[in-house]
Amino acid sequence: MARVRELLGRPLGIGALLVTVAAASFGLYWFQPWKLWQDQTVEEALPTARATPGPAGEQQAAGPETAGSEPSGAPSSPAGPRTLARGELISHEHATSGTVKLVRLDDGSHVVRLENLDTSNGPDLRVWLTDAPVKEGQAGWHVFDDGEYVSLGKLKGNKGSQNYAVPDDVDPSRFTSVSIWCDRFDVSFGAAELGRA
Repeated sequence: MARVRELLGRPLGIGALLVTVAAASFGLYWFQPWKLWQDQTVEEALPTARATPGPAGEQQAAGPETAGSEPSGAPSSPAGPRTLARGELISHEHATSGTVKLVRLDDGSHVVRLENLDTSNGPDLRVWLTDAPVKEGQAGWHVFDDGEYVSLGKLKGNKGSQNYAVPDDVDPSRFTSVSIWCDRFDVSFGAAELGRA
């Protein structure tokens, strides 16, 4: 113990201690290892279809009804959400499972829906819509930032079913896969190829 006090009494010993504490603090901040034991479950329902008026607020013209047409006063039923593409998540850096769907809502907007997601928690996880092929094993861990991708936001929870809005100016048909992407370490936790439904 006296030797430790003697070392800490020297400027070199104090400097070494400060460097060690700083490195340990940075490592804890950067890797956030406690998240591996913390699960966050988020359960969201698929957004409901919204009834929308006709184009530019058109009103149906009054007049005689033709055979087989609905009465003008009857409400039309919304088309509802439609799955355009889907795929199953495969594991990359961390064990990952669940279903990914690209869904068009009744108002024409799109969401990427993760269903029954189960992956590890981690620092700075994002949901990416990408044009990269999904590859098994380590060959697929780092490919998603090589091409075109759109970040749909931070992963809301590492377990559960969640929705991620696709920006209106993004054409989802140009993308072929979804990755749970760790932005801090540039690695995919898991990904799914989107097969057209």
